[in-house]
Amino acid sequence: MNSANFSLVTKFILVGLSDEPELQMPLFFLFLGMYLVTALGNLCLIILTGLNSHLHTPMYFFLFNLSFIDVCYCSVFTPQMLMNFILTENVISYMECMTQVFFFCFFVVSECYVLTSMAYDRYMAICNPLLYNVVMSPKLCLNLLFGSYFIAVSNAIAHIICMLRLTFCDTNTINHYFCDIPPLLQLSCSSTYVNNLVIFVAASINIIVPTSTIFISYGFILSSIIHISSSEGRSKAFSTCSSHIIAVFLFFGSGALVYFKPSSAESLNEGKIYSVFYTNVVPMMNPLIYSLKNKDIKDAFRKTLRNV
Repeated sequence: MNSANFSLVTKFILVGLSDEPELQMPLFFLFLGMYLVTALGNLCLIILTGLNSHLHTPMYFFLFNLSFIDVCYCSVFTPQMLMNFILTENVISYMECMTQVFFFCFFVVSECYVLTSMAYDRYMAICNPLLYNVVMSPKLCLNLLFGSYFIAVSNAIAHIICMLRLTFCDTNTINHYFCDIPPLLQLSCSSTYVNNLVIFVAASINIIVPTSTIFISYGFILSSIIHISSSEGRSKAFSTCSSHIIAVFLFFGSGALVYFKPSSAESLNEGKIYSVFYTNVVPMMNPLIYSLKNKDIKDAFRKTLRNV
């Protein structure tokens, strides 16, 4: 092969989540239900936040963007995943696969940093309430959001450039339900050293930096909650923080298990299971976590229904 970025493969075949025939339809309905809950839940939050002026605050500004990211994020691969359960041959073209890689990287990294911005917003609101309106200005919120998107697009470009330089010769069966980077690297007949290095560096930065910031923020928040005199107030605050931390742990923990493990047939099979958490479960949980116990969202929902 004379050209490093030339690929003989024009299409890939996706193995899917399971190759057991009797599991295909149950899994189809399970993930269809999860996708509908994810899409409807996040779209409701987007609409409620947009229509109700009292929700035009930093907290709901970030929640609006998190919901937007989750809708786009799960839509990158879930339709393909659902097709895998009902089609005999699950084919995706080379360019469609690379496009899926790009947008998957963009939205997953965006989610990392929007979750981080939300944790910082909660830290300021609970630990420094007197400075909150000054610090969390519209300018800072926009800077945090644009910074999240800039880091995300930089990561996506770096990964897609590394992917496009690879050569795929004969094997074109991807052991996954979407075009993820580790199973694609298993198929390449050229050196993947640079790709693995970029994955390790990017995953280290995008997991360690956000999780450190989030857990430090929630550490200070929990410290402040302990000093709340009302036991009911403490219980409510602990309940809210614990649910947020569980969602963050699932998202970052499952991502770390996928991208920090060496690529092998066994690890790729495990990776498919772990991927379900950060690709399907967390986007579905986010609107439930951030709205079910939220009085402002409930009031906005009732107000919107009355107006309709």
